[in-house]
Amino acid sequence: MSVPSVVVHRNADVLAKAVAARIITRLVDVQSAKGSASIVLTGGTVGIATLAAIAATPARDAVDWRRLDVWWGDERFVPTGDKERNETGAREALLDHVDLDPERVHVMRGPDSGMTAEESADAYAAELRKAARPEDHGPVPSFDVMLLGMGPDSHVASLFPGMPALYDTRPVVAVHGSPKPPPTRMSLTLPAIQAAREVWVVAAGEEKAGAVRLALSDSGPVQVPAAGARGRARTLFLLDRAAAGKIPPGLGRMASP
Repeated sequence: MSVPSVVVHRNADVLAKAVAARIITRLVDVQSAKGSASIVLTGGTVGIATLAAIAATPARDAVDWRRLDVWWGDERFVPTGDKERNETGAREALLDHVDLDPERVHVMRGPDSGMTAEESADAYAAELRKAARPEDHGPVPSFDVMLLGMGPDSHVASLFPGMPALYDTRPVVAVHGSPKPPPTRMSLTLPAIQAAREVWVVAAGEEKAGAVRLALSDSGPVQVPAAGARGRARTLFLLDRAAAGKIPPGLGRMASP
């Protein structure tokens, strides 16, 4: 796994716009090299603001959206269209405004599908397995970029400190009893996250500062899940100044004055 690099932006608004620009550049570069690209989306305030920033810039047209696979790192087990779903926020912010191939938008199904959370997780794992290629060397694709938010408790995706999902080696699991509502979710596990070529942890706000410090320390991922959020080739912690407030001096580099 790669060693994290830290980039600090002056506030949450600048952070979202900077991550949006970084995503566009990454997708264009990958598509130029390979023909297609893949991204794993996250929810949360900054995650959705980032997608809205992509939608708002003319530079979005540089991406060939028809040659993009869209996945999610986690999803709340609520019906399609529910405001709590990460998918709903992503569609409103960006996905409904670009020319995606519907067959390449891979959603985690909710209770309106007739599935249980376990069945939905298994179905998503099967979809990931189908998309994986021999060169991925595993049951999930080597995602080109994985976006992850992070909570004040250091959770990423729906992997909360001390919960059984952190010990699970399956690619996708159902999560019950989430300390953050809604209580039932589906989530990629750490092995699936670590299969990504690049993992970008995006965090803003003073309440995240302690979790950021722990995630960049030698903490174990069972108690600090974000400490296990690492990409094969690259790991970025993209932060605003408030979220970076407790990291050791010199660890992060300022991206803007």
